[in-house]
Amino acid sequence: MNLYEKASAAADFLRERIPTIPQIAVVLGSGLGGFATQLENSVAIPFAEVPYFPKPTAPGHSGRILCGSCGKTPVAVMQGRVHAYEGYSPEEVSFPVRVLGRLGVKTLILTNAAGGIRMDLQQGQLVLISDHINFPQLNPVAGPNDERLGPRFFDMTEAYSGRLRKLAQAAAQHEGFMLEEGVYLNVLGPSFETPAEIRAFRGMGADLVGMSTVMETIAARHMDIEVLGISCVTNMAAGIQAEPLNHEEVLATGRQVEEQLGRLLTRIVQALQEQQG
Repeated sequence: MNLYEKASAAADFLRERIPTIPQIAVVLGSGLGGFATQLENSVAIPFAEVPYFPKPTAPGHSGRILCGSCGKTPVAVMQGRVHAYEGYSPEEVSFPVRVLGRLGVKTLILTNAAGGIRMDLQQGQLVLISDHINFPQLNPVAGPNDERLGPRFFDMTEAYSGRLRKLAQAAAQHEGFMLEEGVYLNVLGPSFETPAEIRAFRGMGADLVGMSTVMETIAARHMDIEVLGISCVTNMAAGIQAEPLNHEEVLATGRQVEEQLGRLLTRIVQALQEQQG
């Protein structure tokens, strides 16, 4: 089976098991899985049960799809994701997004844990992704193109929707805080970056660094899915803080902001529903 057929088969599998078909999906990053528990009347499906789905191995990624309602809005939530550093190809990393697109999702909210490069960012801060730098240049649409998924060449000028960023800014203000924006740079991982690399990334215009999100965004835009990206600054990047970096700190900080992120995501989903009428 080719990619289109596999993604369609996985989408059909989900369609038969969920109460309503969502047009909005959320991907929750390391330590940020709490929003999924807020869904009403949800059905949880482990990645392992979905045909052709990759299985996450990274700590902090439980590996489930939950489909339910956020208020009156049907939403699909991926509690966890897979990464290239786990040994998965770009096509495999982005496969869940392909499935969501075939399921009918039109709006994708991607969250992640990121290191803060810009000096004014604070640990535990939520930041909107305004753009990205695909540093490893791993691209999920390289190779033969299937026009049923999207065009051979497609525009990435606004990879992260300006409309959705304005909506998220307004939602944050309702919750009593401001959202900074920043450029996210992805690395392959799983090793954290060196101080010299961070200095180079800062010179390239990066504000945040992480090991996910970019390949998912590329696949989503290939399918004409609108994308909103939100990073949680779970640690300051190498060379900024004196302490060595570790994944436990990433997960701990993520858990500290889960509630705030959950409230923000709920408001964003509600605003999207109001706009759609």
